[in-house]
Amino acid sequence: MNPSFDLRGSAHRLIIEARSRLPTRHGDFDVVVFRYTDDPSKEHVAVLSGDVYDADDVPVRLHSECLTSEVLGSLKCDCNEQLEHALRFIADEGCGVVLYLRQEGRGIGLANKIRAYALQSRGVDTVDANRQLGLPDDTRSYEGAAAMLEHLGVRSIRLLTNNPEKVAAMRAHGVEVREQVPVLIRPNPHSRGYLEAKRVRMNHSLPRWIDGFDAE
Repeated sequence: MNPSFDLRGSAHRLIIEARSRLPTRHGDFDVVVFRYTDDPSKEHVAVLSGDVYDADDVPVRLHSECLTSEVLGSLKCDCNEQLEHALRFIADEGCGVVLYLRQEGRGIGLANKIRAYALQSRGVDTVDANRQLGLPDDTRSYEGAAAMLEHLGVRSIRLLTNNPEKVAAMRAHGVEVREQVPVLIRPNPHSRGYLEAKRVRMNHSLPRWIDGFDAE
């Protein structure tokens, strides 16, 4: 059975492709695969801990795909560590959702992300690297995430994020965000500049990391 549902104010349609129980090193989760009917290649995943239907204050992480960190072990960002943190968090809480969204490189795709990495290796920060390539700072959309939460029956959420734009986006799509919960990962020498650019230039809720010490 593939129940389908429309996104608010959109011509797109999401369907559930598959669902299963999945044991992991963080605990046992339910995994639900969603797909856009007009883009068969774009599959998003909801990882569920506990019963979230008709629940309030559900911990939710919107996590965008990062192949370089999650598969190759890149140290240039904290994406894999944030994902691991979120899975542990919802397992410990006994209730929660991690939405794994197929939006590589803040929505610019893998090839452009690697081009941006090449520019960053010459001293350009993550924001200017995108701009030098003629790309927006962030092209991600969260309307699908809002529709997934609606379909799962989540009433209100605590959003695990350092990015206030995610909070604003989810509220704009009709999701009640009760709290923004920081996901603070200590930087390494390769990721410090990236995280500092996100703090200074993208308004992420991060402390100031200077010379390896937390300064806030």
